Amino acid sequence: MNTLLTRRLLQLLPMLFFISLVAFLLVKLAPGDPVAAYITPRMAPEDIERIRQSLGLDKPLVTQYVLWLKNVLQGDLGYSLIYHRPVLEMIGERIPATLGLMGASLLMAIVLAIPLGLLAGAFKHRWLDHLLNLFAYIGISVPIFWFGILLITVFAVQLNWFPSMGMRTIGIEDNGLDLLRHGVLPCIALTFYNLSSYVRYIRSNTISQLSADYVQTQLAYGATRSSILFRHVLKNVLLPVITLFGLSFGELIVGAYVTESVFSWPGMGLLGIQSIASLDYPLIMAIIMLSSMMLIVGNLIADVLYRFADPRIRTLR
Repeated sequence: MNTLLTRRLLQLLPMLFFISLVAFLLVKLAPGDPVAAYITPRMAPEDIERIRQSLGLDKPLVTQYVLWLKNVLQGDLGYSLIYHRPVLEMIGERIPATLGLMGASLLMAIVLAIPLGLLAGAFKHRWLDHLLNLFAYIGISVPIFWFGILLITVFAVQLNWFPSMGMRTIGIEDNGLDLLRHGVLPCIALTFYNLSSYVRYIRSNTISQLSADYVQTQLAYGATRSSILFRHVLKNVLLPVITLFGLSFGELIVGAYVTESVFSWPGMGLLGIQSIASLDYPLIMAIIMLSSMMLIVGNLIADVLYRFADPRIRTLR
């Protein structure tokens, strides 16, 4: 296992380098000028050029990239051009909110998807299957930002059950109940976004397993359909779920970022959108790299879990 982790980590280095290079070029070649945030109507051209030099924007792109990469390897992600704060400090403040939202929604999606997918597959072409399929198709088709706005309109504006934005109520001391109330709607939106695809995937695998020879043999020996479903089929269905986790981790990150922007959830996604709008290059690059690392680590975790769960993979290795 140590050899596997070492090999995977070594494979990550060129991938991260390539991602950083492409992201740096795209950010730098994007229209707009970050110096515009510092310019006043009466500022002289010499002062504008001096600001450009102080930010290192007068150097060639290659030199800018090398300097940026050197600083990153030393643990320095730079200073925000807009907020005038260390980027690493800002990300450290925001990432717990994003990870909390992602973790809660992922856990809820998996816990709900497994029984719903099993039932949909077990009752194929019955009314329950049609109902769950309709639910899944709606979840796959409806954009997450539209669903988030719908939740705000119904449960925050009309019914006034939950807050519409933010993570905490201003003027109220930090407490778990207030945090929970603020997190309900964004968590529901992100859970629904992931739950729909998970249910479809588990349903498909359940139908495939129920037609396997071992199921027919168990039925011939007198085993009940429910015992086969939850004692044998469930175990074989859970293995592909690990793979699905790795494949959908990117969608989870994107969904979390969109959800944060809709609900003004103070996480990485909201910070990223604000940094793009203000052309805050150091902050944009840091969020892109951190998001890429989260995606890669998520796939690595799924790979390791799959090897632990499936003895055949360990034997082949």
